[in-house]
Amino acid sequence: MKQYTGKSVEEVLQTIAAEQECRVEDITYNVLEEEKGGLFGLGKSVTIEAYTSKDVKEFIFDYLGNYFTELNQGVSIEIIIEKNKERENELIYRVVLDAENNAIIIGKNGQTLRAISTVLKAATNSTFKKRINVIIDVNHYKEDRYKKVKAIARREAVSVVKSHVDCELDPMPADERKVIHQYLQDFRGVTTISIGEGAKRHLVIKYAPEEKKEEESEA
Repeated sequence: MKQYTGKSVEEVLQTIAAEQECRVEDITYNVLEEEKGGLFGLGKSVTIEAYTSKDVKEFIFDYLGNYFTELNQGVSIEIIIEKNKERENELIYRVVLDAENNAIIIGKNGQTLRAISTVLKAATNSTFKKRINVIIDVNHYKEDRYKKVKAIARREAVSVVKSHVDCELDPMPADERKVIHQYLQDFRGVTTISIGEGAKRHLVIKYAPEEKKEEESEA
């Protein structure tokens, strides 16, 4: 994060907003040092570290650019900033990659892509000292994958409702489990839970009559 110094926090924030062409409300900052000054406030100053969405976007772009350059992989990088519909005042940085060989970056069952995502998130969170919501995809692989797991979840949910027999899905990463959790949230007759640890963590679609689901939601 960059550091800025001025006579007051308000003055520094206004300076940053002018430089970044953004609103003061869009600046995330932390006060590092504050000098009260002498008589009548003379010599008063404040130093803060701050960043905006533009800074985060530039960091992600540069980090991935260097990452793929070292791997000698030609990759185009597009970063789309969206508002998080679930959490107010939080942004989502959606990164879409397109490479000469997308299969290499995706890896078997998306394992390489997940590894890249983990490294990028760790670097971004460490740099800005805050959890930054970053979603990384390769030529819309994730988008297609989410459609596939939704279709699987719906098919199995219908089966559970008919048979009253719970269904255990294959292990899958956290983002795919979340997609299914949300997708089946309002599906009548079932509820979902995650069980297992690490790479073996998976979802169970459980039969849940309406009255049972109401009890669980109230608990």
